[in-house]
Amino acid sequence: MKKIADSKNAREMDTNKKIKGSNSKKKMKKNMQRLGGRGGLSLEAFANAKTKSNNYNPAIIKKQREFYKNAKYVNKYKRIVKQQGEPSDGARQLEDEEEIEKTDKVDNKNKKNQKYSARSLREVYERKRDEEEKARMEREATILAKKEERQRAESRRKTLREKMFKKTKSGQPVMKYRIEHILETLQGSKG
Repeated sequence: MKKIADSKNAREMDTNKKIKGSNSKKKMKKNMQRLGGRGGLSLEAFANAKTKSNNYNPAIIKKQREFYKNAKYVNKYKRIVKQQGEPSDGARQLEDEEEIEKTDKVDNKNKKNQKYSARSLREVYERKRDEEEKARMEREATILAKKEERQRAESRRKTLREKMFKKTKSGQPVMKYRIEHILETLQGSKG
């Protein structure tokens, strides 16, 4: 009887060792793959792994978003200017003939258009920037107002709490403040 129990225990221990052994081998194999082979990481691989920054930086993301948005506005503006500046097909042929004769004047016009487009883009950018600044100031003002209101309410609650917990010399609660509080709540619920 004892031999049977011992043999069962021995078999269970062997299976546990096998399971633990296979898990540790798998973990070891994974670690080796992660570290890049048997000898670990090379110095170059280690340096490259250290220099990569996987940090989440919302400021950079915001700048990129703003950059792409501005680029979109610029492209849209250029498209509109092109559409407004292009004449019809018949007029285009006449313009091509005149363009051969008067290249200098066209060059000057293009320069003026480029300057104008740069100015208007700057104006659009400044207008947008001003709107964002105003919105930010309004948000800050509302946050500040809420903060002040919260502080006032907190101080009122604190004083009320102190009054409610006041005790007489003998340790009894002072009923004056409690009755006033009940009266105020009743009047507030009426009106």
